[in-house]
Amino acid sequence: MSHYSGPLITQAIAQALLDARDAGAASWNGSLDLERSRGEARLAAQAWHWQGQYYPYAEALKARTIYYWNGEAFAPVARYSTALIKLVPTEWGVPTFEIDGIKMLPTAKESPLDDARRKVGLIEPRGKAVLDTCGGLGYFAACCLEGGVAHLQSFEKNPDVLWLRTINAWSPDPDSTAAAGRLTLTQADVAQAVLQIAEASVDAVLHDPPRFGIAGELYSQVFYDQLARVLRRGGRLFHYTGSPNKLTSGRDVPREVQKRLEKAGFKASLALDGVLALRR
Repeated sequence: MSHYSGPLITQAIAQALLDARDAGAASWNGSLDLERSRGEARLAAQAWHWQGQYYPYAEALKARTIYYWNGEAFAPVARYSTALIKLVPTEWGVPTFEIDGIKMLPTAKESPLDDARRKVGLIEPRGKAVLDTCGGLGYFAACCLEGGVAHLQSFEKNPDVLWLRTINAWSPDPDSTAAAGRLTLTQADVAQAVLQIAEASVDAVLHDPPRFGIAGELYSQVFYDQLARVLRRGGRLFHYTGSPNKLTSGRDVPREVQKRLEKAGFKASLALDGVLALRR
């Protein structure tokens, strides 16, 4: 799917455009792509003009929602098939997303892109062939491209999440000049797709699965054995686990992951909000 290139607005941006018009301003300066860039919108009484097109002023928009131009009106960047999947603004500009109201990326202390950058740094992607098991919005991929990865093979199972990626200004486009052919994005269940990856063919792995209760198979010994099979000896793996509450869940998921990875042939230790492992 091609990447969207129109404006992305929030309740605050829509109000800022209205306020500028009502104050008699001829133009408004700011970001219309979630702080990816900044520019000027020219203001008229009934519409504003940006990058060669006129758009109507939007009123009564909802908070915690990002809107895109669908050709007729500003519509929420959200879809509902088996679950409500929604792109959600953050104070950092870079959005997160939610599935049925559950936030999928940490945003309390820093941008989700900066969070991804720290984690990607642990596997040192420069010049490597990297497997990204659960692509999400593609922030791991963006950081790998930024970090000089040779090639990144990324999988994402959910078609609605892939659609969010085409709208989100911060999600990398595999067909862009910046990617330069280094990013392959495939819609597939990585639990099955990993079986087709050649043995010892990747230099590093980034594994950011949904929580255990949703995708337990991606925390299984069988899956970790497959990751060990496709990763070259000496290769690094970062596995995001988060920090589930042991008192409410009754489990210590990071320690469980560490033990299973060690059984699969890794030397593993807790790192950041996950587990960093080295293929023996």
